[in-house]
Amino acid sequence: MGVTRREFLLISGTMGAGLALSSLGVDMRPIMAHAEELSKIEKVKSAKQTYSLCYYCSVTCGLICSTDQKTGKIINIEGDPDHPVTEGSLCAKGAASLQMSARNEHRLTKVLYRKPGGDKWEPKTMDWALTEIAKRIKATRDKDFMVKNAKGQVVNRLESISHLGSSKLDNEECWMVTAAVRALGLVYIDHQARV
Repeated sequence: MGVTRREFLLISGTMGAGLALSSLGVDMRPIMAHAEELSKIEKVKSAKQTYSLCYYCSVTCGLICSTDQKTGKIINIEGDPDHPVTEGSLCAKGAASLQMSARNEHRLTKVLYRKPGGDKWEPKTMDWALTEIAKRIKATRDKDFMVKNAKGQVVNRLESISHLGSSKLDNEECWMVTAAVRALGLVYIDHQARV
């Protein structure tokens, strides 16, 4: 796909005006950002489009992910106008989902831990984090697990830990997670789709 005559004139005029203004000491950053946005539009037109879903909540809005043919990286994510429920609209989290992709060089790629009262983050491994979570759950269960309530009735429950499920899970996964946390004795169990 080439540039149409109208787009060529728009880009040429914008760049010509920018050059003229830059020699007068005018800040060119907004104009350059506009020109970059125009080139992004051209990239999106020639990109491979893949349909996906946003799982931040139970609405599950439709997404169109545009992937650059040369690099294979996502260059744009927008709402799917053919989605039967949302018809292309996205909330702020869904609209910002591009920031969660590999395109964002600032996203976290490792576990960071800060000691209580500390002021510095330390990089840790995922194995360390999972082991630490397991230790803390065990310590809390050993300390707070109630076998009997105040009336002397057997209750086997843990009220100091709660669980909030994710809308990224299907029914079978939700059942399995709920069974696992109930086996730990948790009674405060909720799900993101209900909240």
